[in-house]
This record gives sequence, C-alpha cells and structure tokens, in this order.
Amino acid sequence: MQIPALELAFHVRLDFTEGPRTRFVPAHKGFTRGFVGLAGGEVSGPRLSGRVVPGSGGDWPRFWDSGLVEFDAHYMLEADDGTPIYIHNHGIAYSAPDVFQRIEAGETVPPEDNYLRITPRFEAPAGPHEWLTRTMFVGVAERRGNSTFFDYYRVI
Repeated sequence: MQIPALELAFHVRLDFTEGPRTRFVPAHKGFTRGFVGLAGGEVSGPRLSGRVVPGSGGDWPRFWDSGLVEFDAHYMLEADDGTPIYIHNHGIAYSAPDVFQRIEAGETVPPEDNYLRITPRFEAPAGPHEWLTRTMFVGVAERRGNSTFFDYYRVI
C-alpha cells in the first residue's frame, strides 16, 4: 500500500471574542464544557485564501481533569472568490497543568509544550473549492493570546 504523505494546503488564523470564556460542568459528566465565539480571522496559503466569517460559529471544547482538551469547532470560511466553505474541526490538546494555566492566561508557550492536533472536514459547493470535500486533512495548531493559528496539511 501507498504510504500517505502530507502537503501544506493553507494556514488559518482564528480570532476569538474578547472577554471571559464560558465554562461549566454538565450534570452527570466527567468533564468541563467550554464555549468561545469566533470574531473572525484569515485564511492564506498555496491552495486556499480568504477569510474566517466573523460571528459564524465557535468552539465547544471539553476539558478533562487529566489535562486533555477535546475541541469541537464549527464555523464558516469565505474564499477570496466569495465561495462559502463550512468547516467542522475536531482536535485534541494536551499540556502539563502549569502550561495549561499559562495558555488560559493568554500567554504564548513553546509549541513543544502543548500538543495540539486537528482533523477538519469541509463542505463546499460544486466548483473550484469542492476538492476540500473529498480530501482528508490533518493539522497542527498553536494558541497565541486570543487567536489560534492552524497549518492544514492535505493527506496525499
């Protein structure tokens, strides 16, 4: 069988809303639920450029006592040609408790101190961006203050 390879497809900068992030412990669950709304952002790269549509969604993470964070984000992109693109991002992050506290305080930490990986799925209309819907991607991310930066790689 062919061994998969990765090719950089594009970068995304997500800017989140200012202010406190929602956190609560759902009844009968062993995690803390979070929410943060999306303020906007930018898409740039060799295969896609555009913007993150402000107010189009957010992230609903689950925080586990072990230090694991599971991400579940939904939002919209708009390609430079005006094409709307929906993204559903799943991911995980893990860092030591002291590093997690620094990240939550808005500090930038070295990427090697916070394992943050994502697996997005896209929905795009027929046309020049439909390749997104029939391609698998993996990505790496890094939170810096009120923004998160992603590099998306096409699995080839």
